[in-house]
Amino acid sequence: MIVRMRERVVAACDGASKGNPGPAGWAWVVSDEDERTPARWEAGPLGRATNNVAELTALERLLSSVDPAVELEIRMDSQYAMKAVTTWLPGWKRNGWKTSGGKPVANQELVVSIDALLEGRSVEFRYVPAHQVDGDPLNDFADRAASQAAVVQEAAGSELGSPVPPPSPDTPKSGAPRKKTARRTGGASAASSSSRTIKAKFPGRCLCGRSYAAGESIAKNAQGWGHPECRTAEA
Repeated sequence: MIVRMRERVVAACDGASKGNPGPAGWAWVVSDEDERTPARWEAGPLGRATNNVAELTALERLLSSVDPAVELEIRMDSQYAMKAVTTWLPGWKRNGWKTSGGKPVANQELVVSIDALLEGRSVEFRYVPAHQVDGDPLNDFADRAASQAAVVQEAAGSELGSPVPPPSPDTPKSGAPRKKTARRTGGASAASSSSRTIKAKFPGRCLCGRSYAAGESIAKNAQGWGHPECRTAEA
């Protein structure tokens, strides 16, 4: 459904890939009139894909969902996706969709589609850093929705009545105390002996209840393997 709203709309989009490539998802969110509160959002799965494909897909879906007549500000944390459509695209087109090194442009189909969707409309791109304590709330929402879609591989959104996506473990909480590091007292303790992280060979579920994908970093805890931050919190 195309969003037909105010004369100017502030939105954000993001993509996620658990393994890069790995299970991937995309998400976009359109703000309320205060330009901070999510009013409408949508997220979806991509199967196995790279993070760059997920980021570009999120942008394409956002542009397809907002009325072209509406002035749009898009907040993103992907330097690649932003530069692809604002900096590199004109040169790629002049070179017959080849890079300056003569190689075919990666993800060309998505870039061509985004180029067509940008034609004749007013769009301002704004870079916002990801996973900040006091970061952009719209980007944070899109990041969480895309990550959840990548993990569960299911569509979600306000039109579907989906709940708000869970907090991201990668974003520190404001005012949260620093986590303590386990000390060695004599011999190696259980905490220190299990401090190493590895790449998961298979998808699984952490003791916190959230899933992890193959290729993600995991660590040993008292109940098996899970997110490194959950091991630290438990200790």
